[in-house]
Amino acid sequence: MLYLVGLGLGDAKDITVKGLEAVRRCRRVYLEAYTSVLTVGKEALEEFYGKELILADREMVEQEADSLLKEADVCDVAFLVVGDPFGATTHSDLVLRAVKLGIPYKVIHNASIMNAVGCCGLQLYNFGETVSIVFWTDTWKPESFFDKIEKNRQNGMHTLCLLDIKVKEQSLENLMKGRKIYEPPRYMSVNQAAEQLLAIIQNRRLQGAKPEMTEDTICVGLARVGAPDEKIASGTLQQMSTVELGAPLHSLIVTGTMHPLELEMLKLFSVDSSTSENNACQRTT
Repeated sequence: MLYLVGLGLGDAKDITVKGLEAVRRCRRVYLEAYTSVLTVGKEALEEFYGKELILADREMVEQEADSLLKEADVCDVAFLVVGDPFGATTHSDLVLRAVKLGIPYKVIHNASIMNAVGCCGLQLYNFGETVSIVFWTDTWKPESFFDKIEKNRQNGMHTLCLLDIKVKEQSLENLMKGRKIYEPPRYMSVNQAAEQLLAIIQNRRLQGAKPEMTEDTICVGLARVGAPDEKIASGTLQQMSTVELGAPLHSLIVTGTMHPLELEMLKLFSVDSSTSENNACQRTT
C-alpha cells in the first residue's frame, strides 16, 4: 500500500492519529521537501513519529518516482506531504503512477493553506481561483497571475496568492555546466509579493489601462499559519509592501467584495484600522 499522508501546517504533532498509525506501520517513509515546509525540521518529525524519514526532493518525485514506489506492492510505503496530500499536482502524478503499477493507495487528509486561510475571517466560499506569485528575475517578469486576480475582483471574489518557494535550485551557469551545486533556499515574503503587484499596477497604467486592483486595495498577509507564532496583518497593498511578518512561509490574500462580518474580522488584524476600514468600505459600496 502507498499511503499519502498530510502533515498539516504547524509541527510534528499536527499529523492526524490515522496518519501517525499509518506512518508507524510503513517500512519506508518519504518526506516531500519542496512544495512547503513545517516549522520544525526532519529530526523533530523522526523523533515524534518513531521512524527514519527519507527526504524526497523535486528531482526524486518527478524523475525517480518508480524508485519511490519500489516494493510498495508488497510492503507499506508512506509519502508525507506538508499540508494536504493534494495541495500540489505533483502528488496526483504519484497516484497515477501507483495505479499503473497496480499498487493500491490510500490518502489521509489534513489541513492545508487552502482551507486554513479562513483564520483571517474571510469566508472560504468567497474565494475565486488561487494563484501563484513567482520570483521575478532580471529577464523574466511574468504578469499572468495579475490577470487572474483582476478577474476574481471583477467577480467580487477574494484571491489566495501562494508565494514562491525556491528549494534546491541551480543557477543557470551551474545548470548549463551540469554542476550539482544548489542555491540557498529562498521563500517569497508578503513584502516581495506586494512589491511585484505594485510594479505591475504601475506598468499597466503606463500602458493606458485602469487596473481593477490599486495601491489602496485591501489585502491580508499571513505568515506561518497553524504555528504558535502565526501572524496575520490586514491593510492596503501599499502597506503590505512594508509590513513585517517574520520567517516563512507567507501567503497573501487580495480581497474582493466583503461581507460586513468579514470587515469586522479584518479589523482584528488591521495595520492601520482607520485606513483599512475606509478603503474596505469604499470597496463594498
